[in-house]
Amino acid sequence: MSSQLIQKYNVAGPRYTSYPTVPYWNSDLFSVENYKKSLQDSFAASNKSEGISIYIHLPFCESLCTFCGCNKRITKRHEVESPYITAVLKEWDLYTDLLKERPLVREIHLGGGTPTFFSPENLKMLIEGLFKKADRAEDYDFSFEGHPNNTKPEHLEMLYGLGFTRVSYGVQDYNLEVQLAIHRFQPFKNVKDATENARKAGYTSVGHDIIFGLPFQTVEHIRTTIAKTKELMPDRIAFYSYAHVPWIKGNGQRGFKEEDLPTADVKREMYETGKQLLAEAGYVEIGMDHFALKSDSLYKAVKEKKLHRNFMGYTTSKTKVMIGLGVSAISDSWSGFAQNEKKIEDYYDRLEANELPLYRGHILTEEDEVIRQHILNLMCRLETSWEDKNVYFSEIPDILIKLKEMESDGLVEMSSKSIKITEAGRPYVRNVCMAFDLLLQRSKPETQLFSMTI
Repeated sequence: MSSQLIQKYNVAGPRYTSYPTVPYWNSDLFSVENYKKSLQDSFAASNKSEGISIYIHLPFCESLCTFCGCNKRITKRHEVESPYITAVLKEWDLYTDLLKERPLVREIHLGGGTPTFFSPENLKMLIEGLFKKADRAEDYDFSFEGHPNNTKPEHLEMLYGLGFTRVSYGVQDYNLEVQLAIHRFQPFKNVKDATENARKAGYTSVGHDIIFGLPFQTVEHIRTTIAKTKELMPDRIAFYSYAHVPWIKGNGQRGFKEEDLPTADVKREMYETGKQLLAEAGYVEIGMDHFALKSDSLYKAVKEKKLHRNFMGYTTSKTKVMIGLGVSAISDSWSGFAQNEKKIEDYYDRLEANELPLYRGHILTEEDEVIRQHILNLMCRLETSWEDKNVYFSEIPDILIKLKEMESDGLVEMSSKSIKITEAGRPYVRNVCMAFDLLLQRSKPETQLFSMTI
């Protein structure tokens, strides 16, 4: 990655966990009723053959991490757990009443917030409550995000007994100065204990999340963090750039000054250093920002061309229906998206009125569906083609013209019917996808909506 290329391509852009991206959802096309219909149709067509995915947002944290862009509620009052789980299960009841047939659950992911804020007993109540009205698919895959400081052996054993086999831990960086800046105090011993306890409990995949571009972070910090990570050899690693969006997330990302952040050139060196060290340790780069050992299911999904990307990030299988439960969670019916209320109080009020707590969404047009497929191909396989007339659209010649400069820079290889991202182009995957993003190109927002791509 040259400084010249970084200067050229380091622009604000989406991370493409969906297309259209949330800021470009069209509220004029959306209503709760037409979303319900799209969900019922997609569910009826796919439940028996592929099952559904469930994402559950558990928003509570005991302290604020100032790098975090997630929807969270900071509290030390654990009496909030039981009412929240009761609400989530009521939301699930509304969905199962709507769908009528018993869902076949293929994937569950618990995200946050801090899922391990909740006691093992309450998490058991949550998962067992789901399966009173659902069945497990034969090839199910259940995972959760754990905080190394509070994920106890009891959490791991309880969830493993309920079918969970994957856990990911937020590491971020082991340097104390960086941890102080992001208000995430986490010694290596806690990560080591949490990782080893998961393996003792029987988990087949343990992941670590590492962020580069944090305040006061240096290239040497990246070296140290990855050296410590190699002592534990997690099965997969998310190694990604810090998304600095204080204009969206408010004071939560203002615990430090702009000048405390590494420059784009330093971030480039962090990325290249980390990537090289991970490769030397036996990790294979997967899609964008992810690395896995060859023994991990994420690597196997790439080899079998089954890698998928949705609001949960990269997954090893695709389901057309993903139901998001909990405050701010997003559901995907494949032909539409819908997001829950962002404030817990509003979420509770809607459920009290026996309503699905949806407050915004988007119904995909035919153009949206075609573009989404190309962006999914690029994000998961680093290539896409339009040899099939069903995925051709009239703006493709214009897109090829826009990508000519990236081709000259050695970042993509193009033909009249396909495009492939080169190894040198991996850091610019988001930029390539942006060339296909017609909604992004047609709009001129008054404020910046996304983090920088590099």
